[in-house]
Amino acid sequence: MDAYKSCTLCPRNCKIDRTQGKTGFCKETDQLRLAVACLHFGEEPPITVNNGSGTIFVTGCNLRCAFCQNYQISQCGMGKALNIEETVQIFFKLKEQGAENINIVTGSHAIPFFAKAIKQAKDAGLDLPICWNCSAYESVEALEMLKGLVDIWLPDLKTLNPMMSEAVFKAADYPAAAKKAIRWMIKNTKSRFITVKDKTDPTQTNEKMLSGVIIRHLVMPGRLDDTTLTLDWLEKMTTLNPENTPCISLMMQYTPVSVDKSLFTAQELQQRETALAAFSNRLITKEEFQKAQELIQEHNFEYLFYQELEEDTEWLPDFTRPQPFSNELAKVVWHWTAK
Repeated sequence: MDAYKSCTLCPRNCKIDRTQGKTGFCKETDQLRLAVACLHFGEEPPITVNNGSGTIFVTGCNLRCAFCQNYQISQCGMGKALNIEETVQIFFKLKEQGAENINIVTGSHAIPFFAKAIKQAKDAGLDLPICWNCSAYESVEALEMLKGLVDIWLPDLKTLNPMMSEAVFKAADYPAAAKKAIRWMIKNTKSRFITVKDKTDPTQTNEKMLSGVIIRHLVMPGRLDDTTLTLDWLEKMTTLNPENTPCISLMMQYTPVSVDKSLFTAQELQQRETALAAFSNRLITKEEFQKAQELIQEHNFEYLFYQELEEDTEWLPDFTRPQPFSNELAKVVWHWTAK
């Protein structure tokens, strides 16, 4: 694909010829690699709904946060190369298992591939909403390739502090790039929901998102000032876009990750430790959780989700296992070790 020949798909503008097997910051060539496809039950309620989100975890990442819980696939290359036809087959396998949508996680470095795969799947009759689950570190030019193909945008807005973004993922321009990308997503997507019966209790109903934007923000330990800055901007976005009002999802599950050091070079491990020193690498305290709740109440959000405080690490995934998650969190449909 021509877009990979001098790659400028994301704001890093590596200009690497990925078609010749070379890699830039994302560590990926022009081949798409996937790690896991599963029905995921841990997404926001309008995405999970009854049967779970058909979530596809893509190998590689153009941000590579030092604290990433999916580091085995985002940074260490776990995954299997698939062509467009094989990827489309996975879309349909997820549909057969009852997926509420197709949820593509960290596909920013593979946008041209997914644009073709999604179009091919829709032409073949796939009628599920397509979710683009990303870091928001994307160029508008690349997002234009997905216009009319993606129905639901799930961007993270990690921080609006350029010093923090430079320290943690070597991208001082992240705040400016992410805001530009999110504005584009909101502008080009109308919010649409339908009401469906609850599978376990037919007397109850659930809201299912068919299209729209859910902006996620992970509360970082010791960095509540950054969360305040982010919420202030998000409130402005919801006020300016009454017809395409985005949902806000405040995540409280920051968890320190013990990495397998054998998967990294000594230099990479040192860089990781330096990055993690930019904040308190620990669980959120009860006091911080309470303060985050107070911040929510200070802002006027029409659609808001937030997680309860998570005080253990049992939910962290391990992508070397055929079931990387707890059985309650996900049902695996395909794994990268599958033959």
